[in-house]
Amino acid sequence: MACFPQSDELVFFVNGRKVTDRCADPEELLLNYLRKCLRLTGTKYGCGIGGCGACTVMVSTYNPDTKKIRHFPANSCLLPLCSLYGAAVTTVEGVGSTKTKLHPIQKRLAECHGSQCGFCTPGMVMSMYSLLRNHPEPTMEQISAALDGNLCRCTGYRPIIDSFSAFSSESCPLAGSGKCCLDQEDEKGKEKEEYLMCSGLCRPEDFQPRDPTQDYIFPPELMRIAEESKRRTLVFNGERSTWISPVTLQELLGLKAKYPMAPLVVGNTSIGLDVKKLGIYYPVILYPARIRDLHVVYRTDNGLVIGAATHLAQLRDILLNVVPELPAEKTKLYHTLLKQLRTLAGEQIRNLASLGGHIVSRGSPWHLNPVLAAGKAILNLASTDGTRQIPLNGEFLERLPEADLLPKEVIVSVFIPFSKKDEFVSAFRQAERRKNALSVINSAMQVRFRPGTDVIEDLTILYGGIGCTTVSAPNTSQKLRGRNWNEQMFDEACRLILEEIQLSPSAVGGKVEYRRTLLVSFFFRFYLEVLQGLKCMYPFKYPDLPKINLSALDEFHDQPPQGMQEYQEVDPQQPPQDPVGRPIMHQSGIKHATGEAVYIDDIGPIDGQLYMAVVTSKRAHAKILSIDASAALETPGVVTVVSAADIPGENGDEHEKVFAEDEVIYVGHIICGVVAETYELAKEATRKVNIHYQDLEPILTIKFYNNWLTSFPICLLLTGESHIGGQKHFYMETNSTVVIPRKEDQEMIVYVSTQDASRVQQLIASALGVHSNRIRCHLRRAGGAFGGKITRPAYFASAAAVAAHKTGCPVRFILERDDDMFITGGRYPFFGKYKVGFMNDGEIKAADLNYYVNGGATRDVSEVVLDHLVLKSFNAYHIPNYRCCGHVCKTNLPSNTAFRGFGFPQTALSTEMWVAAVADELGLPQDQVREMNMYKTVTVTPYKQKIDPRNLVECWKECFKRSDYHNRRKAIEEFNQQNYWKKKGIAIIPMLFSNGFSETHRHQAAALVNIYVDGSVLVHCGGSELGQGLYTKVLQVASHELMIPLSYIHIFERSTVPIPNAHVTSGAISTETNGRAVQIACRILRKRLEPVIKKNPQGKWEDWTKKAFEESISLSATGYFKGYVTHMDWETGEGHAFPYFVFGAACSEVEIDCLTGDHKMSYTSCMQTASYVSLYPQIEGGFLQGVGLFTSEEIKFSPEGEQYTLGPDTYKIPAVCDVPEQLRIYLLPNTRNPVAIYSSKGMGEAGVFLASSVFFAIKYAVTAARKQRGLNEVFVLESPLNIARIRMACADHFTEM
Repeated sequence: MACFPQSDELVFFVNGRKVTDRCADPEELLLNYLRKCLRLTGTKYGCGIGGCGACTVMVSTYNPDTKKIRHFPANSCLLPLCSLYGAAVTTVEGVGSTKTKLHPIQKRLAECHGSQCGFCTPGMVMSMYSLLRNHPEPTMEQISAALDGNLCRCTGYRPIIDSFSAFSSESCPLAGSGKCCLDQEDEKGKEKEEYLMCSGLCRPEDFQPRDPTQDYIFPPELMRIAEESKRRTLVFNGERSTWISPVTLQELLGLKAKYPMAPLVVGNTSIGLDVKKLGIYYPVILYPARIRDLHVVYRTDNGLVIGAATHLAQLRDILLNVVPELPAEKTKLYHTLLKQLRTLAGEQIRNLASLGGHIVSRGSPWHLNPVLAAGKAILNLASTDGTRQIPLNGEFLERLPEADLLPKEVIVSVFIPFSKKDEFVSAFRQAERRKNALSVINSAMQVRFRPGTDVIEDLTILYGGIGCTTVSAPNTSQKLRGRNWNEQMFDEACRLILEEIQLSPSAVGGKVEYRRTLLVSFFFRFYLEVLQGLKCMYPFKYPDLPKINLSALDEFHDQPPQGMQEYQEVDPQQPPQDPVGRPIMHQSGIKHATGEAVYIDDIGPIDGQLYMAVVTSKRAHAKILSIDASAALETPGVVTVVSAADIPGENGDEHEKVFAEDEVIYVGHIICGVVAETYELAKEATRKVNIHYQDLEPILTIKFYNNWLTSFPICLLLTGESHIGGQKHFYMETNSTVVIPRKEDQEMIVYVSTQDASRVQQLIASALGVHSNRIRCHLRRAGGAFGGKITRPAYFASAAAVAAHKTGCPVRFILERDDDMFITGGRYPFFGKYKVGFMNDGEIKAADLNYYVNGGATRDVSEVVLDHLVLKSFNAYHIPNYRCCGHVCKTNLPSNTAFRGFGFPQTALSTEMWVAAVADELGLPQDQVREMNMYKTVTVTPYKQKIDPRNLVECWKECFKRSDYHNRRKAIEEFNQQNYWKKKGIAIIPMLFSNGFSETHRHQAAALVNIYVDGSVLVHCGGSELGQGLYTKVLQVASHELMIPLSYIHIFERSTVPIPNAHVTSGAISTETNGRAVQIACRILRKRLEPVIKKNPQGKWEDWTKKAFEESISLSATGYFKGYVTHMDWETGEGHAFPYFVFGAACSEVEIDCLTGDHKMSYTSCMQTASYVSLYPQIEGGFLQGVGLFTSEEIKFSPEGEQYTLGPDTYKIPAVCDVPEQLRIYLLPNTRNPVAIYSSKGMGEAGVFLASSVFFAIKYAVTAARKQRGLNEVFVLESPLNIARIRMACADHFTEM
């Protein structure tokens, strides 16, 4: 390495406090520095690639030239520490805290139930805070855009939007209450009801206004530093890399000539990903952000010149200011750029990424470069040899040497020309999600005509997402010059484009036929846009567009979602201090919003702690011949390597091992772990461990065997198949474990993010060869789980425990996002075959079903999932002759495991598929066939359990009424007749969800309640807080039973010490069973206190507890709930399999774009029977998770069994843009549940399936498109019903080309 000057001192501020670092490392990122060095753990690690927003902070900078301060949100997981010289960083801790003062953002978010697991909440707060610092009264569009880069897996986003909308003057005056000022429901009818209904979950009138004095001012010291350092080059030397920040262009050019391979980093959004994902190392990094020449913005006679270091968010603001000042004909290119900027990444990335960096990176899915190329942008380059200009064109984007930058050249600025009068520029993109998603395919097109004519003078066509670079179609453009812009030209253009732009059948990313279809679909939309533009310019020269094509012009525009929630209010006679039945704020909501809630990796550093990273199999099925860890062990800082040979006890259990021994059975199978002084050292050393394999034949798909009933005594038969893909949990907090060995008695303390602490305890004890009483497991809260943290954490924690046992040191084992998704499985992929017998009127008489799920490499919870899949397969339908057989298939893929709904979403969707198929076969409306076959009177299920479906029927009727279904459907039919390229669809789906388990012991729960002499109460229970509000509801129970305010009661973390052998927290039933255990304990205590209370009825609670102690009355009690009595006899096929049923119905309306496969949800209403003490976001969060399952979340594997979808860049969970424009949730009143505590009903699981209404609404729209095209035959759609499947099902002449 070259010799560099001594390092400068890095100076910046965090939350108003000065931070200096004399040894700043260029490879250090802000997130790690905040968490590990400054111990500001409110900022979370979610993905490490800027895709989820959990790590969002606000950065403030001062420009000494303009004297302006800029505030912007940024992904701290991408932000190099050295780039912060002279900056002020604000984290969630600096916004407000319980120790100082809460910010209105934090308070509103918590009170409006905008936080569940809370892991994403600090990032949400910081995105909104950054917006308010720049726009104190933002528009609703700005609020939605501010959250483009933030993901949440729990809430469904609606409560987050509601809480933030109160800051906007555009919002409904009732924002946050769940009501709407435009709602026209008949209030008179409500007055006649015997019960009181309530809308909304918080009161806007209680919201405190924002106090600007609470915000940190920009430190004057940093202004002085900025002035003093603007002429001084900064150098920061690390162990491996040197960071150089020049201040003049000439100095930069000299450095680039000296270090031609050194990257220029401004936002680190591209280079950072290369370093993270590809392990690329750069000895020298150049940071040109302080050079004035790279920030120029000025207007010439022909266009704008924009400095290369201009951030994309700044480019957007520049264009928004310029466009109104120019004639419309000059701004066509600028409008197109603005359109693409709205969907490019999230607001954090837009504020980090620079224009020059975006251009020079030339990522094929990035959709800004094609627009610049189509608009004939010019790159102004400079080097020590001088300056020159090159066109930003197709050759440049394809990286052709003759059109590219030289190694020592840099982009100084970009000239973006004005459009010409007879020129048209358009851009198109389609992604798995409309915002914050890389394009599956994108395009930009430009045409210029001879003045006053439609004769093509110049034509440019570019496509991204086709290959590794953006490609152009120069031959097509050349051949079409001189042609008139008419239908004959269009037909010829389509043929030429498809000939010139070729996709390999094995192209990376798949969807080859879909992408090929979009090549011509995009050109068709461009063709129509230009025709319409010509008509507007020369209204008497060109005809109107054919009516059939008008709907092809418009693309979907996101509208901020609006929500309404309606539930039955508590009895007015209920004491105000009694919280049962009231929408109480999440017990940790405030701490979530302030960043004070502690998760596993937030636990402070422990003396002598080590870090572990794991080595995983690269083969789907192979024998392990040898493990060579010698190179890893020679790495400085590496302490040891642990494997199966180091396990003193049992290596896992009979079904799965902690470390692979002789054989690996899937790609991602853990073979060994590297333990080192830092995680970075451990991770780097894993690449040095060599595994030698002997390949064995893998099984990567499931085979199907079918056994049908011989005959049905009915009129008509229908057979078919259903395919439903899997789903990744994508909990925001990855699997995390901290293991601390005690110095005596072979004890260990384990902090682990899990749903089943008892299982973790048992497996670690088995692995170490000790009794369970030596292992103590603790969990305060988990950052989401959804079933994914039932079985897997036990193996991860056991691996860490073996490492701690071997080294005698604490071991921290935190999985990175890609490793977590790589190693773990998800929801079981489903394949079904059905044979259905029915009458001419649609009544279904018999069903014979064979269902198969892909279990992956080990058993995991396959047996329980299969039980649920079979027992719940009939959904809401009474089929007299019914048989369902389930099968789990073993494959060499990561083991699939429990997931919210536990098999019900798959099996019930399959049922709805064959019910819909019957309707389609008979030409009947699907809702009519569904209603005809629903349970209506008291009867029994196929396994002979009694069922009273009256509330099911009521939910169905109310959903029809509330959604105005028939009028909506009529309006949709009219819309579909008038629009050829856009179609709407609607569907209403019933739901019968069996809650709980078919074995009594799975419902057991235990609690310990201690009353202290001062009257305070401490509650222990066996349930884990996962975000579902279990602790909140348990506190409500204790408050109600002891008849004391919530403020007296505290709940302790989940621990195996006070509560042994607790059952796993799962199945949407653990809250009520743990609540029952707490209820039992509290009633014991209250009964003990009764004699004391009778002696002093006017006394205070504190008086009674003190007196009880003085009278030697025990103030500690355990509560044990044996569980709901359930059973299932699989020999006879009969039993009382579930404690109770949850009923519901959902109606959804969608609109699809037949040209691209895009869709938007216009409306959803969900009606459900639920408890008084439930939280609305559980329904909404479940619903949106179901939307992902049925529409966008697709897991992809290579032919060798390696998973491709490993993070938010490749796996798309729903975002804010995916929430229905109107989302209404209704809880059916007077739905008593005599089985559960306080008539409660678990509903977190059931909501997932309600999203199937979106699936069938899309199918309705696709059916309308096919019928209009003369395709009347029955067709099958698979789940997830993604953009490719929607587009290809809307078959037309483009799909046939």
